[in-house]
Amino acid sequence: MSGFYLAFGLTVIGVVLYHLSQKAVPKETNPFFVIAIAYIVGVALCLIFGLVSPGKKSFVETFKASNWAVFTLGSAAALIEVGFLLAYRTGWRISIAAVATNAAAAVVLIPIGLLVFKDHVSFRNVIGLILCVVGLALLVRQ
Repeated sequence: MSGFYLAFGLTVIGVVLYHLSQKAVPKETNPFFVIAIAYIVGVALCLIFGLVSPGKKSFVETFKASNWAVFTLGSAAALIEVGFLLAYRTGWRISIAAVATNAAAAVVLIPIGLLVFKDHVSFRNVIGLILCVVGLALLVRQ
């Protein structure tokens, strides 16, 4: 299996399990403790995978080589987790939440990609962006 399909498959499975789990978290629990517990499980799994998979650097070497982006990634992940948990607690539908937030993020990321990373956007990409915005409006409109 090529790396693309493995990465795609793992991501799809992860996202499906993620949203099903988020939707099933008991409402009476503290959302911040829920995310902390989830991260403890995630950290344990990553440490195990890091120890058994061949890598170029150890944990300590990787930590030393990390920059601001690694720490911002952790903060961003926590914001995403708490955001979805609160969204589901306020009644967002599982069939809408992920699509709506990803479409909104795409709208924000496209100009960032163009300006900061010098990405190229084709006419087809622009049409897709327009469809994302229209789709987002249709999704979140009650």
